[in-house]
Amino acid sequence: MDDELNPASIDRDSRLTRRGFSTVAMATGVALAGQALAAEVVETDVSITTADGTCDAAFFHPAGKGAWPAVVIFTDIIGLRPAFRDMGRRMAAEGYAVLVPNPFYRTRKAPVISGPFDFANPTDRAKLTELTAPLTTPAKTTDAAAYVAWLDKQPQVNAKKKIGVQGYCMGGPYSFIAAANHPTRVGAAGSFHGGGLVTDKPDSPHLMVAKAKADFLVAIAENDDAKQPDGKDKLKAAFAAAKLPATVEVYAGAQHGWCVKDGAVYNPVQAEKAWAALTALYKKSLG
Repeated sequence: MDDELNPASIDRDSRLTRRGFSTVAMATGVALAGQALAAEVVETDVSITTADGTCDAAFFHPAGKGAWPAVVIFTDIIGLRPAFRDMGRRMAAEGYAVLVPNPFYRTRKAPVISGPFDFANPTDRAKLTELTAPLTTPAKTTDAAAYVAWLDKQPQVNAKKKIGVQGYCMGGPYSFIAAANHPTRVGAAGSFHGGGLVTDKPDSPHLMVAKAKADFLVAIAENDDAKQPDGKDKLKAAFAAAKLPATVEVYAGAQHGWCVKDGAVYNPVQAEKAWAALTALYKKSLG
């Protein structure tokens, strides 16, 4: 969990048992149902004023009149792109007003990576340095504040309801930061194959939970757990000390990046399991 640039590629056995095939088919059916519901979603490209400039973002909400609980989706290191727009549409179809910001707006507008990208290629990985260098903890903190403030001003957002935040890979710490710095607004926080959740630095995300009031879901990749086996225990201890409801789970067979459908290690079965856990959390905690 401490490697935000973890390569999202491994060798996998592509064979499926009959039971496995049925499970994949079920997961695919759920995804297709979500896509059908997304037809009833309104999508808008928006600009958000932050402490450091203007952030380009995508905003989604159910069609028709109404106001819904807000959700912020923090992307992985490849940023705002079709895979995360699809995620935003799907979450909006669940009954939420969803913001998906471009985390790299300080450097360039989304999409920030064009063409194929190979984490195993040093030249490709070097492209990420320019993007991630400005993303200090203070920068992430002010960005999260700008997103919450922007959402609370939108007529499609029910500001009386709590906000949900969810982050993927490098977006995982963002969800912790948002929950810690907006305890009266953020009611649920999810991290999926989050990188850098437990570090030896004083601003480690796991140390921030003492300031939060949210329910947490931390879904850990199997290979991330293998690299940092004590990470989950430190997370559980931090949540217990803060007396916060939290589920911290290692997803068996799921590799770093498994929830994002355009990645080499996308695992539809485990991705659907994570999605179901997240939407159940939102229904419980954002009402």
